[in-house]
Amino acid sequence: MNPWNKLGVAEIPNGGGTLTLSQRDQEFSIRLSGVRGELMNSRVHNSEEALAELGCAHLTASTNARVLVGGLGMGFTLTAALQALPDSARVTVAELIPEVVKWNQGALGECANYPLKDQRTRVHQGDVAECLVAASSSFDAILLDVDNGPEGITQRDNNWLYSAQGLDSIFKTLRPDGMLAIWSAGFDPMFVIRLKKAHYNVTTKTVRARPGKGSRHTIFLAQKPRR
Repeated sequence: MNPWNKLGVAEIPNGGGTLTLSQRDQEFSIRLSGVRGELMNSRVHNSEEALAELGCAHLTASTNARVLVGGLGMGFTLTAALQALPDSARVTVAELIPEVVKWNQGALGECANYPLKDQRTRVHQGDVAECLVAASSSFDAILLDVDNGPEGITQRDNNWLYSAQGLDSIFKTLRPDGMLAIWSAGFDPMFVIRLKKAHYNVTTKTVRARPGKGSRHTIFLAQKPRR
């Protein structure tokens, strides 16, 4: 088996650790310092795609839909969102780490078929929270895959997104019937209660890391009522 070739490193702001991008043949891996195992692998992305498919399912026939993707990663969620949306849609992807954007513009982008090149895509270089608190922003779907789920491991600031205050800000940003979809490494019953207290209609889906096998991940689906 061929060895891994290191392609780049990136420091996560505020002491979140170091990301390392490596390649072996056609396989890519991103690891986080201090965390055992891989953070992402280009061969394991079924649940990331499910996040977009479930979060955008209500928009397949919509005109001028606006979608926010929090976290670029390896681009699989963004690509799945673009595939689920009509040509009139506009998708903003927020990525905190500049190197991750550059990796997706380079060799890593081939994994997800270079979604950053899609004319419907706009990149926001910075924290996804900046898009959520902007007075002029409103979205039909918000897809969050910025960490390990409701309890962040790479960025303590991510915890704001899942707090009562963060969920309230997201609720105000969503249009009526808008969907908040959140990827999580596991199920969290207390987070479901928090979402319901924030007035969302909540369902959850369990999705395997690979089709029919692999780790079981949770997609939280929180929809804003029409009234």
